[in-house]
Amino acid sequence: MSAGAMSDGGKKRPLLQVEDLRIEIPNRRGTLIAVDGVSFQIDEGEVLGVVGESGAGKSLTGSAVIGLLEPPCHVAGGQILLEGRRIDSLPYEEMRRIRGREIGMVFQDPLTSLNPLYTIGRQLGETIRTHTDMGESAARRRSIELLQEVGIPAAERRIDQYPHEFSGGMRQRVVIALALAVNPRLVIADEPTTALDVSIQAQIIALLKKLCREHGAAVMLITHDMGVIAETADRVAVMYAGRIAEIGPVAEVIRNARHPYTHGLMGSIPLVGHDVTRLAQIDGAMPRLNAIPQGCAFNPRCTKAFDLCRQERPELVSTGATHAACWLYDEGGRRDGTHG
Repeated sequence: MSAGAMSDGGKKRPLLQVEDLRIEIPNRRGTLIAVDGVSFQIDEGEVLGVVGESGAGKSLTGSAVIGLLEPPCHVAGGQILLEGRRIDSLPYEEMRRIRGREIGMVFQDPLTSLNPLYTIGRQLGETIRTHTDMGESAARRRSIELLQEVGIPAAERRIDQYPHEFSGGMRQRVVIALALAVNPRLVIADEPTTALDVSIQAQIIALLKKLCREHGAAVMLITHDMGVIAETADRVAVMYAGRIAEIGPVAEVIRNARHPYTHGLMGSIPLVGHDVTRLAQIDGAMPRLNAIPQGCAFNPRCTKAFDLCRQERPELVSTGATHAACWLYDEGGRRDGTHG
């Protein structure tokens, strides 16, 4: 299907659609639900930030999209569509061809993506030749161009070096080059700056954003850092305990967070020019998968929770510019904490 394909109604189809995704982890005591009914879409050229605490399900969601869930984790419900084509149920070999060619991946640890036994040039060249009809010399020229594009000096010389000869920041640049080697339609970046120091983080984020814009790729940026999201994303999905708590344009979510959890996240970010002695914090911790409470999973930590929050799980509802899964915005007259 061609880029920007039209849906039946004549409207441009989203590049990626995740619909009611459910990921389960069976164990000896039963089945844990790690991702529960997650839905979102990413348009061509758009950066969607997925943010949340460790254990929220954001990395598992990204792994499901690219078909890299580690057993016994598996997709138990919903569907994932890339340009209208369902990809979550494809055979392994068919999905492997899509990885790299249509979906690129940038992992948190560059050494996850790089083989320490092979030179950078060999790894880039093999990726390019696997997914294109380029010969060896053309693939090498393209590899050098990619290294130059991601800001690695003396690329003609460094292409024959091994991963251990690069610093952490330079390795991450190589991984970005690998992810973009054959111009994929979608790039999934899972905590791409966590292992780097702050000054290098900013460079890597700026580079990823610039390159994806120039290559026309959509990006799913997974992180626990709301500051990175604010700098990079067009929209943000805030995840909590395997579900989306709030989703909407980044500027709107930052300026006017609707869900109490999102509001707490915003309050924990230091702002330039605001002199505060103490940042806000969210008391408690995210529940374990085997101890998710009834109702809204956030209710034990929420200062605005009322009876309904402890009884029924809210679905995402429109709150103006964003959507939030919160009973405060239920259209049945429950905004004030009353229900009948």
